[in-house]
Amino acid sequence: MTPAPYTEDTLVQQTTAEYLEQELGWESVVAYNNEDFGPDSLLGRKSDHEVVLTRFLRVKIEELNPGLPATAYEDAVRQIVTISTSQTLAATNREKYELVKDGVQVTFRNDKGERVRQRLRVVDFDAPENNHFLCVRELWVRGDLYRRRADIVGFVNGLSLLFMELKNVSRDIRAAYEQNFLDYKDTVPHLFHHNAFVVLANGVDAKLGSITSRFEHFNEWKRLAEDQPGVVAMETLLKGVCAKAPISWT
Repeated sequence: MTPAPYTEDTLVQQTTAEYLEQELGWESVVAYNNEDFGPDSLLGRKSDHEVVLTRFLRVKIEELNPGLPATAYEDAVRQIVTISTSQTLAATNREKYELVKDGVQVTFRNDKGERVRQRLRVVDFDAPENNHFLCVRELWVRGDLYRRRADIVGFVNGLSLLFMELKNVSRDIRAAYEQNFLDYKDTVPHLFHHNAFVVLANGVDAKLGSITSRFEHFNEWKRLAEDQPGVVAMETLLKGVCAKAPISWT
């Protein structure tokens, strides 16, 4: 099994993944031609249509909400994964955002047989280092008609919160938006159901936006503290967006 063909684009991709791993403490894997499927596979996906890594998600929900019956964890995972086909992408994204931010409300019976309603945490916002951060390069995702390979998808506790489209340093990052990101939204929209951040970059310049942002509304992350001079750079954005520890603005 071989990695993706070596190009200037994959060099930017590799450098970014290495930074996430070596400087920011993420795990990093290459899925291209390395991923098999099944519960014990590289990512635990049943097929390339899946965009939630339920193996990691289930483990983290149980760790963050210990001592509950298995049915409670299974219900939480189901609610996070299940979507309504009648909803727009934006509506689904807002719904999943609420579950990530506020937790998932489940109902179960305790040891006394009493019916209990409880909201389960999906992400540990108080201690970010307790979460599982995984950078996946060259991830194949299959839609209803087409199959696409994303440059980098960042998973937090199994949820695809970060999408990165990367170009080589000689190309304007507008191409990442117009030629790739918009196509992915059209052909594999479920990749963005849980998305929080979209990053367009070429290894030097980088812009940050959301799944509903027009290109002119993507912006640079210029500084890590208010008293720092503004610097538009890939490293600044990665530190600002992807660092596990919260940034201090004091």
